[in-house]
Amino acid sequence: MLLHVPNVLSKEQVQSIRQAMEQDNQWVSGKKTAGGQAQQIKNNLQINLDSPLYQELNQFVLQQIKHSALIQSFALPKDILPPLFNCYQDTGHYGNHVDNAVHFYAEKNKAVRTDVSMTIFLSEPDEYEGGELVIEDTYGAHEVKLDAGDAIVYPATSLHRVEPVTQGARIASFTWIQSMVKDDWQRSMLFNLDMTIIQLRQKLGDCEETVNLTSHYHNLLRQWAEL
Repeated sequence: MLLHVPNVLSKEQVQSIRQAMEQDNQWVSGKKTAGGQAQQIKNNLQINLDSPLYQELNQFVLQQIKHSALIQSFALPKDILPPLFNCYQDTGHYGNHVDNAVHFYAEKNKAVRTDVSMTIFLSEPDEYEGGELVIEDTYGAHEVKLDAGDAIVYPATSLHRVEPVTQGARIASFTWIQSMVKDDWQRSMLFNLDMTIIQLRQKLGDCEETVNLTSHYHNLLRQWAEL
């Protein structure tokens, strides 16, 4: 299941991030964070992970992710890795790949399983040509090109790619989440149930039926969650 989350970052926040990137140019080759296989198909730039700029930006974006109720409901985060930042330009692209199953979270000195992937767009769609994020699932290939500040959240098990950017620059932030619920299908069921409960509460309030559904939601989460 793919989820479009609008306004994870406001336009003002996106502008502030972009200005900081322009004032402190810390772009390096994206191949530095790629494995041997990925280096053959990855052609982009990333913010230098050792720079003060990266430390400032990743903490800011991480807090905005944590504040998104929709992301919390969809991903049920146990751990969120510090966001990274990339730029595609001059035919930059990233061929078909599946994200690494495990990343090391240095700040917490632990391994994190990547259950959910997320990209937050930092460029407006009319700032560049090409650069679509293409995510494949059982229903086919989905092209994603969102407004700046919006995010796409999807299972990290998905085969995906970034098409070549033929004009302009596509700037984005991306990260991975280890969910309390490992199974994609179970997470989707819980998310759909949670959204239904919210809609019913808006229409009916805390009636007996919504209370019962809420009880079912939490009992399922209690059964499936890994803490």
